[in-house]
Amino acid sequence: MMPATAKTAARTNDLSPLLRGAMVAGGTMLGLLSLLALIRAATGIAPAAPAAHDVAVAVHLASVLPAIPLGLYILLTRKGGARHRLLGRVWMALMVSTALSALFIRQLNHGGFSWIHLFVPVTLVAAWAAIAAARAGDIAKHRRRLVAMFLGAMVVPGLFAFAPGRVMAIWAFG
Repeated sequence: MMPATAKTAARTNDLSPLLRGAMVAGGTMLGLLSLLALIRAATGIAPAAPAAHDVAVAVHLASVLPAIPLGLYILLTRKGGARHRLLGRVWMALMVSTALSALFIRQLNHGGFSWIHLFVPVTLVAAWAAIAAARAGDIAKHRRRLVAMFLGAMVVPGLFAFAPGRVMAIWAFG
């Protein structure tokens, strides 16, 4: 039987150093860029972004912005307890809300879907697969799905939010 501290360490360090580094780097970069954009917008330094007044964009930002640090926290801290499950449910709800609200954001493609909308089904399928794996007791698969979801459905499309013409880019860089 492992001592309690060894069990905790095993649960906390359940990701390879390279993967942990990629998650920390990607999540931190996305979080800092988002913080810069929000500070500039809140202080009036950033130029106006007309799309920011759209309800879908507001819901999207309100869902995704807290999901960045929350997802990173959940993936890097102790797993399996009641706090992990509760915060995981909140994060999953934020991610699903982010994906669904993205369906209504179409200003950049003349009212149609663009290539970035491919992340909507990716996010929804990944959320379902991660939950299904956890319910089936396959925690290793659950972990892989959530790490992939964090990087592939949050960090990658999140960084594209800073492409020219997008709300976050206008706020962050003018």
